[in-house]
Amino acid sequence: MTESSGKIFAQVSPTNFRLNKSLVVCKILGLNVETTPEFSIFESVDAEYKKKFPLGLVPSFENGDFRLFDSSAIMLYLASKAPDSPLHGKTPEESASILQYMFMVEGDIVPAASTIIYSVKGFTPYVKPAVQVAEDRLKRGLVALNTILIDKTYLVGERLTLADINTVCDLAVIMSLLADKKYRMDIRNVTRYFKTMINKKVFKEIFTEFKFCEEPIKPQQKPKDAKPAKAKTEAPKAQPKKKAKEVTNEDEDDEPAPAPKPKSALDLLPKSSFDLENWKRFYSNNDTKPTAMDYFWQNFDPVGYSIWKVQFKYNEENTLIFMSNNLIGGFFNRLDRARKYAFGVMLTLGVDNDNIISGYFVVRGQEIPFEISDAPDYESFSWVKVDQNDPAVREEIGDYFAWEGPSLPKPFADGKAFK
Repeated sequence: MTESSGKIFAQVSPTNFRLNKSLVVCKILGLNVETTPEFSIFESVDAEYKKKFPLGLVPSFENGDFRLFDSSAIMLYLASKAPDSPLHGKTPEESASILQYMFMVEGDIVPAASTIIYSVKGFTPYVKPAVQVAEDRLKRGLVALNTILIDKTYLVGERLTLADINTVCDLAVIMSLLADKKYRMDIRNVTRYFKTMINKKVFKEIFTEFKFCEEPIKPQQKPKDAKPAKAKTEAPKAQPKKKAKEVTNEDEDDEPAPAPKPKSALDLLPKSSFDLENWKRFYSNNDTKPTAMDYFWQNFDPVGYSIWKVQFKYNEENTLIFMSNNLIGGFFNRLDRARKYAFGVMLTLGVDNDNIISGYFVVRGQEIPFEISDAPDYESFSWVKVDQNDPAVREEIGDYFAWEGPSLPKPFADGKAFK
């Protein structure tokens, strides 16, 4: 058995984002760290605990006589067990950038989110002006991060680093409790980045119960005290009834307001038994194979929807992996009007200077709609309708949607989901 790298004191839970930072690092580096499943923040942070950690903060860490009490410091210490790991960055500039993004998230975004969450959940007094200030601060921080991520797959360099691990774990609580679908649309680059990362195997193994926020948490309303019964008084005198409105010939001739025009020709199609939004949620919250794919094939409506294989026409021009993946991100951004009518997965397969972009889209109707064909770079991709009854096609769609599998033409490098 691998020698223990120390012991972390924290409540063990798939949603404990502070603890999960260290667990992700240990999973990547193959480190063995002890955890405390019996730990309770309300019972375990006692006088004995504060002798070791005077501030009483959680999580905390102990390795012999060495102690730490900050989640990011613990993560950095554990990562130092493998100093040559790419997690640290390959150059002094990358290492400094990693710390920059860690300080940014920990110093601005997390405190704002914590103020909101602790107040709403009742851990601290709910003071509406203070919460509103925190909400504004959180939005500013996330918008800034959104700008940073506009052309990035990873925060630093071309692979996962400690900056990503720290940021993804910190974003998890925001994405699960505060950022509903509308909020996530306002920070699309952050959302795209987070979805890409949280679906990586190492994160999925730690955040086993992660679900995106459907409705932000709200402060619980305290029941109002019952008002004393009023003394019985005399019934008020009946008021004279108002005369009914006279009906005129003009009133009789009024026509009902015309129904609003549909925003898309796709809205005129017969109602489909396949609920695309339900599928997107199910895909996001479950293992792709077999759970999500079983659900997909059991519910897919081949009359109301069609499936298309989509391939970049100029794969020979692709260079670095992150650039190819950014190309997908830009394409998806320009398909925004089609989100209500389509779902897709596009993958970057191969290695730097030898990679391809391809994937599958599920589209409302039997033709490519205007909402897709009107995108500026639509012509850069080939769209071929496939037969969903072909077993080989089904297998390949499953592999693409899962971002792994034997039918992928090249090794998986990166990818994005259009939801």
